Amino acid sequence: MTKHTIREVRAYVFRGGGGDYHDQGAGHWIDDHIATPMAKYPEYRKSRQSFGLNVLGTLVVEVEADNGVIGFAVTTGGEPAAWIVEKHLARFVERAEAEDIEKIWDQMYLSTLFYGRKGIVLNAISCVDLALWDLLGKLREEPVFHLLGGAVRDELVFYATGSRPDLAQEMGFIGGKLPLHHGPAEGDEGMGSNLALLADMRSRTKNDFWLMYDCWMSLDLEYAVRLAKSASDYSLKWIEEALPPDDYWGYAELKRRVPSGMLVTTGEHEATRWGFRLLLENNCADILQPDVGWCGGISELKKISDLADSHGVLVVPHGSSVYSYHFVVNRHNSPFSEFLMMAPAADKVIPMFAPLLLDEPIPVNGRLIVPDAPGFGVRLNPECKLHRPYHHVRESK
Repeated sequence: MTKHTIREVRAYVFRGGGGDYHDQGAGHWIDDHIATPMAKYPEYRKSRQSFGLNVLGTLVVEVEADNGVIGFAVTTGGEPAAWIVEKHLARFVERAEAEDIEKIWDQMYLSTLFYGRKGIVLNAISCVDLALWDLLGKLREEPVFHLLGGAVRDELVFYATGSRPDLAQEMGFIGGKLPLHHGPAEGDEGMGSNLALLADMRSRTKNDFWLMYDCWMSLDLEYAVRLAKSASDYSLKWIEEALPPDDYWGYAELKRRVPSGMLVTTGEHEATRWGFRLLLENNCADILQPDVGWCGGISELKKISDLADSHGVLVVPHGSSVYSYHFVVNRHNSPFSEFLMMAPAADKVIPMFAPLLLDEPIPVNGRLIVPDAPGFGVRLNPECKLHRPYHHVRESK
């Protein structure tokens, strides 16, 4: 087998909605009075964009091999992450062999410990890692899930995250996850509104259709316990990311106090095997939900999933389209997937990363067969203008 080295890594920023579900237009359900950690301040309660959720933009990383083949990936991170890729991480990628993904990951992570470990640095590392997997798949003319060891199921089944679980049921999804609208600062009236919405959606859906609440780090322990106990009347399947991500002790207590049969899930804003080890060893969650574009990429997600599997805990990645599909289809402890409803009214299934990605598969009747095209099987839309703000000068070796 011919080995290839990496000629260049390039980091771009894209703005315009595609690739960044934090940057949607006015009236989109994804930014409509969703409970957040900032909701205790009335002026930042109505919209997540009001406190800056959309400031970063989309990060696109390309890695080009010495034969001209290009792998790429997309995540959030924008200009700060692009700077990290071009000015720091590039030295570990360029001139490395394309197969040496594990070594490259280790060097990127260890070299950024003094200012990284989580957050924007891990977004940057994740995007490089995913681009490397895409490149390796293209060089070997295999889909990424083949590189990971092959599929363990014929198709993926999905629940939908959006404002209309009743419509998601009609579209064939196995469940619907609602954004929580009101947090502790809105008192009993807000709690009543949360429960009224849940009751309405339960009246519109079958009893065996899953309903879940995504709380987006917005609650305190006592409010979360009250919500869980009251929501059990409507067969709430799980309560998600109820507390700030670093409150491992609060999650452990919440898991002890929720009604029997209700699940506690979290992990969307956690990173690396070490962060998830804390969640597992403190018995914080029934399902872990790492985002492959934020937790360290597929290289790290494999380690997180293996660790979770040894604890008997499921891993259902935060929705990230093809980047999680190729992973989930390969894992026994990932029995279903999340699909983010990107239509403004959550009334139809559209690609998550449109218009940035072409050939992006979407579920039909809540199911999807992962395509076997090389790499992740998607292309960058040439009509989408990318900006490269930090073109680095390659080091000579």
